[in-house]
Amino acid sequence: MQKVTNPLPLLNMKHLLPIAFVILFSVSLFAQDQKHVVFLKDKNDNPYSLTNPSAFLTQQSLDRRAKNNAILDMKDLPVTPSYITQIASTGAMVVYSLKWFNAVVVKTSDPLILANIAALPFVDHIDQVLTDHPLKKAGGLGYQSSGGIPPYTLSRSGPVANVKSTGSISYGQAYNQAHMIAVDGLHNLGYTGQGMMIAVLDAGFYHVDQIAAFDSLWLGNRILGTRDFNIPGNNVFGDDMHTHGTSVLSTMGANLPGEMVGTAPGASFWLVRTEVAEYEALVEEYNWAAGAEFADSLGADVINSSLGYTTFDNPVFNHTYASLDGNTTPITRAADMAAYRGILVVNAAGNEGGSSWQYVGAPADGDSVFTIGAVGALGGYAYFSSTGPTADGRIKPDVTAQGSGTTVVAGWGGVTQGSGTSFSSPVMAGALACLLQSTPSFSAEQIRVAVRSTASRASSPDSLYGWGIPNLMNARILLSTPDPGPVAQNLFTLFPVPFSSAPVLKGDLKVTETLHVDVLSVTGQLLSSKNLVIPASAAISLENFNTLPPGIYFVRITTGNHQQVLRAVKI
Repeated sequence: MQKVTNPLPLLNMKHLLPIAFVILFSVSLFAQDQKHVVFLKDKNDNPYSLTNPSAFLTQQSLDRRAKNNAILDMKDLPVTPSYITQIASTGAMVVYSLKWFNAVVVKTSDPLILANIAALPFVDHIDQVLTDHPLKKAGGLGYQSSGGIPPYTLSRSGPVANVKSTGSISYGQAYNQAHMIAVDGLHNLGYTGQGMMIAVLDAGFYHVDQIAAFDSLWLGNRILGTRDFNIPGNNVFGDDMHTHGTSVLSTMGANLPGEMVGTAPGASFWLVRTEVAEYEALVEEYNWAAGAEFADSLGADVINSSLGYTTFDNPVFNHTYASLDGNTTPITRAADMAAYRGILVVNAAGNEGGSSWQYVGAPADGDSVFTIGAVGALGGYAYFSSTGPTADGRIKPDVTAQGSGTTVVAGWGGVTQGSGTSFSSPVMAGALACLLQSTPSFSAEQIRVAVRSTASRASSPDSLYGWGIPNLMNARILLSTPDPGPVAQNLFTLFPVPFSSAPVLKGDLKVTETLHVDVLSVTGQLLSSKNLVIPASAAISLENFNTLPPGIYFVRITTGNHQQVLRAVKI
């Protein structure tokens, strides 16, 4: 198995092993040294330059940034290599660097080494992020009682029943979670995630290299590589890895026709370990930041993170509700920086809805993070799904997907059911990758707005469902259907977009005119027709929309010598 040691160039990996059935999850406990984040003052004497970004970013990363109008800045420059060398010369183990924070994570318990690092002229300050402490034992297979992995459950299932298919894909037990958000419609159009790169940030990917559900990923060279930011060079598929990432990946990339097919069976994946299931410490948020930087440098289109942080083994690091304002915690700041660079950052809301805490964790509080809550198979709120608002009053989650009774692949290799926003998040992330594939000219932010605008509760979002259950086919129509008809002279505008009752039509007219206004469906069916008188430079309300259900429509306006067609979205 090849291990990826740096992001350039990309490595294709292919590895098939016999299927193994493992019943118990084991955890290796070993002594942990302290870890610290060394923050630096500058990036002086840096051999890298913003005028030559291909030295530290792939072309795919640069292309994604260009599409998203993300301008390169000093945060994108790698940490000055000579600074890293000088820090390492003190005797500290350099674990990784963080260019967005201009920092270096080191491992040492020696106070003299720390003093020598602090004395370096380019060092600003040092924060401890992992203390010496007895390690907590991780939970058994399919359950983690607390920490970065939101609590979730898996249950063994009997024989596959109610096998369903849409078009050429036989989803098996995963049909409902795909159909609920209409990603099966995108699949029918041929958009299954081909060419899309999804980075999965998680706690390990136990036996993904052995489980049959992932065979098609390996055969297609679509497991692009792995990285472990806790133990550099580690095997993320090993017997000591957590099963959480295995199940998360399955909701997107599994391909067992008639049993389970994920929401992005044609996508490619980077598997990145940032979470350490054995303990909870602030260093894991910096691991996550390193993983997000790595994903950005490779050119990832989507990050799925079924992780969240509020409290730690050492309570001095705990976050308060006030800190979940979208701008404070290290992981949320990193998530927003990734989103600014054009990555669609998808994160689980958390599973604290039924607890005294209740709220989403970090980085789900990020204003540019696409936060996913959970519903059951029939679309009802799942009692455990964490809620908003954020500390600064924003609605979270953004949308919801099936996270209760979700079909997943367990660590033992079988298809089963799981519950938790850990699963609604990747169900949605995979689907969004398909939507990105189908609308390649649109930015990540435009995708997020379109998905929210066409979701089931877009007219009245709340802190349980957010904007509701998405319909990705409607989102695609909103994004990709051009305004037809003559556009040489655009006299009319329609606002707001979207609207919830009757939109307002404004005309750039010199005199009062009589208009003929037709409302048509997206398939061209005439739904209503009316003559209206509009004064010069005035606006009128199109009341014929009051009786129409939410959806996407065209408004055709005809005057004596002009015709114009506008797109209208009712929510």
